[in-house]
Amino acid sequence: MRLVRIIERMLGAIPVVLGVLIIVFFFMRLLPGDPVEIMLGDTSASKREMDSLRAELHLDKPVYEQLWLFVSGVARGDLGTSLDKRKPVATLLAETLPPTIELTLAIFLVAILIALPVGVFTALKPGSWFDRTTMTGALLGISMPNFWFGLILILFFSVHLGWFPTSGQIAATLDLEKITGFLTVDALLTGNWAAFKDVLRHLFLPATTLGVAFAAIMARVIRSSMLETMRMEYVVAARAKGVSEPMVVVRHALRNAMIPVVTVAGLEVGMLLGGNMIVETIFSWPGLGRLVVSSIFSRDYVVVQCAVMLYALTYVAANLIVDIIYTFLNPKIEL
Repeated sequence: MRLVRIIERMLGAIPVVLGVLIIVFFFMRLLPGDPVEIMLGDTSASKREMDSLRAELHLDKPVYEQLWLFVSGVARGDLGTSLDKRKPVATLLAETLPPTIELTLAIFLVAILIALPVGVFTALKPGSWFDRTTMTGALLGISMPNFWFGLILILFFSVHLGWFPTSGQIAATLDLEKITGFLTVDALLTGNWAAFKDVLRHLFLPATTLGVAFAAIMARVIRSSMLETMRMEYVVAARAKGVSEPMVVVRHALRNAMIPVVTVAGLEVGMLLGGNMIVETIFSWPGLGRLVVSSIFSRDYVVVQCAVMLYALTYVAANLIVDIIYTFLNPKIEL
């Protein structure tokens, strides 16, 4: 029954993704600027050459015909060719998606390592100096713009201390055989420990920039949920039966308190996979967000449309995974 519900949810996501795709398709064409003129730049190209390039890219056709060509191509598994880079969009996505996923996982790890102990400890000691201090810090973390915090980290840790590199994913002097596209995994598979250490150094600043903000949100949600759960009757009953306090917190309170936390985490992970544009640009991270930013400036319609479609699928998948996790945390909840 659960499998049937999952399949129904996946089929229900198709109209959502298609609707997002159509909206983005038309809005991209409302942006000022001709992709052909941007591609040719300031060259003295003749009108005939411009018309020839426009016809090659199907930009001379009516908008509804361009939409049909794109949607039918996606249905066949053909995402099209980048107008600017003249490479298959599928290839560009395959090159940029692993770095974005790797960065997102690093951000999530940083956030969990900070938020989980902070949220639990503050809930166990509400009103204490530690609670007031950490919640004030969490509010500060939520309020800080990511681009500003990233620049501050670069100035302090890279420019002033020289501990971490300011940009890129790995030093140009290091040679690493790419197997999966995930550089940390590739370094481990090939036993290249120098490359593994260098990749982690490149990951530290961008992961910390977004991980701290993510941790601030998560810590406040965990604290609020734990405070509510600790007052529940089953927690009071467990204490009355003589169950040890660590067991009460971990087995009875924390598991039930994780339901709203999982909701926020799922939405945040979807946002991280689809919304790292500013941070990836600041740190010159070769991910999907940076590709989208450059494609918007070059009016590369095809890349932006496919990337937004991927973002929509990411959010749908994140929500589905969250709902599935609900059923394990609380068997009474159904998909």
